[in-house]
Amino acid sequence: MENEINNNIQDALNSFKAGNYQLAVESFLKALESDSNNPNLLNNIGLCYSKLANDELAIEYFIKALSFNPKSVQTYINLADIYYKSKNIIDGINLLENGVTLMPNEIALKHYLSRFYLEDCRYDLAMDQLFEILDIDSDNLDAYWDLGNIQFEMGDYDSAVANYETVLDKINDNAVLYYQTAIAYEANDNIDKAISNHLKAISCNENFHPSYKKLGILFMARNDIESAIEYFEDYLKFDLPEDEKKNIEDTLTRIRQ
Repeated sequence: MENEINNNIQDALNSFKAGNYQLAVESFLKALESDSNNPNLLNNIGLCYSKLANDELAIEYFIKALSFNPKSVQTYINLADIYYKSKNIIDGINLLENGVTLMPNEIALKHYLSRFYLEDCRYDLAMDQLFEILDIDSDNLDAYWDLGNIQFEMGDYDSAVANYETVLDKINDNAVLYYQTAIAYEANDNIDKAISNHLKAISCNENFHPSYKKLGILFMARNDIESAIEYFEDYLKFDLPEDEKKNIEDTLTRIRQ
């Protein structure tokens, strides 16, 4: 009997790895017939149904898995992913609050919960979870980044910049990070720092076209027309929508006069 269960599980794992989720779920279900309370099997079946876009059955099996192992972090995450995808924010919050209560030091659950709170516009609660993550792991860059994003949305640009800069102290080769930091500096009326970070974004990725446009705008605001023209012209070299291209061409015509 045990050999048969193990064979079914191995067949299921092979099918899952090959992307054949229907065969995988059938093999997992065969194994479940002899081990009906196995939370790992229930979780894996839920994951197969999720891959098959059968969210109703996926949720059913994830909930069953948690009833037998209420401290399965991966099952919480799998179920939360479905709730997030389907915009079922309240059920996601209830699920993750329960998980965080049972496992208060599980950073992954706190991070998921903060993002659900953010979707529900509960900014203070989202930040509370991120601060708790940093109490556990003071080097958690994802928490600093998410804090920065929330503070930016709330108009607290000083705090947003501070958290973005903390991330950039460790990661200095990502154009998106520099771009968002530049946007925060611009919102805080620090044009020089905004320009500096857009230039760093381009240095990381010369094809990161949003920073070329921003540099054109910022140099134009600083009345450095020659530099503005240079970056607007560079921006036009990218494959832009026709209306965007026309807007930039009109801007160039105006500032060249």
